[in-house]
Amino acid sequence: MKRLRDRVAVITGAASGIGLATARRFAEEGAVVVAVDVNTEAIEPLAKELGGDAITCDVTDEAAVEAMFQRVVDTRGSVDIAFNNAGISPPEDDSILDTGIEVWERVQRVNLTSVYLCCKYVLPHMRRQGRGSIINTASFVAVMGAATSQISYSASKGGVLAMSRELGVQFAREGIRVNALCPGPVNTPLLRELFATDAARAQRRLVHVPMGRFAEPEEIAAATAFLASDDASFITASTFLVDGGISGAYVTPV
Repeated sequence: MKRLRDRVAVITGAASGIGLATARRFAEEGAVVVAVDVNTEAIEPLAKELGGDAITCDVTDEAAVEAMFQRVVDTRGSVDIAFNNAGISPPEDDSILDTGIEVWERVQRVNLTSVYLCCKYVLPHMRRQGRGSIINTASFVAVMGAATSQISYSASKGGVLAMSRELGVQFAREGIRVNALCPGPVNTPLLRELFATDAARAQRRLVHVPMGRFAEPEEIAAATAFLASDDASFITASTFLVDGGISGAYVTPV
């Protein structure tokens, strides 16, 4: 299928994990992919592989984000899809009792403020076009609580969810759809790093997944491609859960 043929898709956090898998899936669907990340060494070969562009950008820097989207429009003519996916989950982000203000603010800036900036500066281009699909990476933790807390991460993803819902409502009649993608735990370098030194912590999470496993990045990429495409033309302001059933479970299978 080529549901995204000739559409220009900007993906932040494209160097690894969900962003990387989505860049490849979007390219398979026919999109012109603009891979955005702070990791230049990763995105330049990716852009070459996919026949798209690579832009090194710190998405917490307002001027850099504004310039990045303007560069895409100047080079490619439009921004049809914005997948605002960059995020961090450092091990220092733990219980509220132990997480320092510096860690709290760093996670908020990367996970929430960057999404605010990307939406703020892509929306004027999409409004001029009269169309666009914005997909913001939230998380299933935006709708559920956990005793194994990552307090700033959870709060940041709740903010992404609320902001996406509001933007989806505000711009719905201008042809712009805004949705919050809410993955469950995904088998990415971020998750593997988090659990590498604590298998028990990983198992404590895995037991709550009805499907009995973490998602693969390609599965999340497939959901993102759906939201980006016209197959999702009547979906906006949604909490799009791709969580293996976690949010619907009370007792999971043995």
